[in-house]
Amino acid sequence: GCGLGLLAHALRADGQAMAYRGIDLDAAKIARARRAAARAGLADAMFEAQDLADPAFDLASLGHHGNVAVLDVLQFVPAEARRPLLEKMTAMLAPGARLVIRTGLADGSRRARITRAVDVFSRVVGWMGATPGGYPEPEMLRAAFDAAGLRSQFTPLYGRTPFNNWLVVATRDA
Repeated sequence: GCGLGLLAHALRADGQAMAYRGIDLDAAKIARARRAAARAGLADAMFEAQDLADPAFDLASLGHHGNVAVLDVLQFVPAEARRPLLEKMTAMLAPGARLVIRTGLADGSRRARITRAVDVFSRVVGWMGATPGGYPEPEMLRAAFDAAGLRSQFTPLYGRTPFNNWLVVATRDA
């Protein structure tokens, strides 16, 4: 879910020059990300259109081994495909690497209901290209991380907003 590739630009602006590979379902966004990266001269930044939830898409074929960021994606992945996708992503983590996720959580809270309602409204009025199918449950995420031998931390990002946004970081020990 790299979208327009903003994370690549932010990393470079922060002085981090590691290779970057962005994947998004939206081919138009990928085309715009490639143009923006070329204009900015981002070295080692690659972008491709792929459906991460497609069981036929082999993440291992990317050859990536390091950190992984998944921003505002899991709610669009069908519930039955989330666990296999998490297993593929955690397998890509090098020792000391992190899986960084920004997502809403299905925790039964009022914030979760508001987030879902606003996301559905956003789809209806055309602000979003798809309607979220559902949000991951914190227990499922923790179980997936535990099974992969990762330490995890869940930090709310909602501040004073009514939304249920969370930063989830799972770390493979060095």
